[in-house]
Amino acid sequence: MRADARIAWTLVRGSDRREWWRISLTAVGALLATVFALAAISVAAVRGQVSIPFGHGLLNQPGERGGVVVALLLLLVPVLVLLGQCARIGAVHRDRRMAGLRLAGASAAQVRRISALESGPVCLAGSAGGLAVFAAVLSVRGHTPPAGAWAAFVAVVLLVPATGALVSLLALRRVVASPLGHVSRVRPEHGRRTLLILFLAMLPIAAGAYALVVRDSSPTAAAFPMLVFVLVFLTGGGAVWTAGVSAGAIGRRLAASAKSPAVLIAAGRLRDDPWAAARTHAALLLVTVVGIGFVGVREVVLAELHRRAIRTPEGIGFYTNGFDLAGVALLVALAISLFGLAVGTAESLATRRRGLAAQTAAGVPHAVLARATLLETALPLAPAVLLAGVGGMAVHLAYTAVAAPGTAPSMLPLLVPAAVYAACLLAAATSLPLLRRMAHPAELRFA
Repeated sequence: MRADARIAWTLVRGSDRREWWRISLTAVGALLATVFALAAISVAAVRGQVSIPFGHGLLNQPGERGGVVVALLLLLVPVLVLLGQCARIGAVHRDRRMAGLRLAGASAAQVRRISALESGPVCLAGSAGGLAVFAAVLSVRGHTPPAGAWAAFVAVVLLVPATGALVSLLALRRVVASPLGHVSRVRPEHGRRTLLILFLAMLPIAAGAYALVVRDSSPTAAAFPMLVFVLVFLTGGGAVWTAGVSAGAIGRRLAASAKSPAVLIAAGRLRDDPWAAARTHAALLLVTVVGIGFVGVREVVLAELHRRAIRTPEGIGFYTNGFDLAGVALLVALAISLFGLAVGTAESLATRRRGLAAQTAAGVPHAVLARATLLETALPLAPAVLLAGVGGMAVHLAYTAVAAPGTAPSMLPLLVPAAVYAACLLAAATSLPLLRRMAHPAELRFA
């Protein structure tokens, strides 16, 4: 392992200018993960009832602080997915270097391990930068966390690189490099392993978030948050599974009946690797479920407050500001997930650059390849987003039945899946400039 780490560090130092954007994305992902974790620790370190001039008293009470910590912890999920996508595209871009390691006697597993360990120094730089940014913000605000919180800060800075390397290793588990420079992926026979890894990665975060929500609640009051968490995770997992299964089914059906060249190319890709869509869309689908439920709960709570004319010392702005901050957190998670989708689409193009170059050399127009790239995202995502919408609406309806029985549910949450679907297509479209370079016939020189 020590020798692998030395080789990984040497490869990082020898990265050329073409890899600066991958390294930058990995460092930014580590910085975001560090900032979110440090912010969660800082809020959790505050004890008792205090007076903090932020968000109309949002951090004054322990219950509200627990909700803020939960939101910050859940933001780690899309960041970890982004780190995995960056590791996968990094392996593809360094295929000739990986082939050289194979020729020198390294096994396929050792090459994957070295590629994963390359994320360690980059993530360490990003986490150190996140600590510096967070410490600067604390000094400007005049807030000094307790000594125990600083010890936790140091632990986070060290844990983020280790987690980044572990996520990279999981993301590269099916990447195979041959000594002749050809990089391929072994197509998974089923999606159970993809779902298992997703749930194992999210289980500690979800358990910690649930414990923070119900730590001061009675068993009866803790039942509804448990129902919400179960609905979100079951629906999110079902949506991810639907993305993989529907991709395979759509690919097989269209490959046998479609006449459009773009549809045939997209169908072949979906048929050969259906679970690529599930990996790429996992975080987006979970954010969609949470977003729909959030919009529904927000509408119900604010409608009830206005109907009952409830007044608090902080005013109704206390509630609206809290919902606004939660909405900002969801938008940040959505932006990170969309960025991960764009990186995943770019990784798919880089993986198939020789095939794309061969198609271009054979006379396939660039417009056909561009439409096929968009269809690879649009076709499997549609049924998955539909199922995610059903799960989010179930959360909304359950909350309406508990908090405002007899009230008609709001239809505003139905706009969320449509907006997410359109945003996903736009994110996939950002990879089209890369397609022109990947599909250039010059790539056949390395075939």
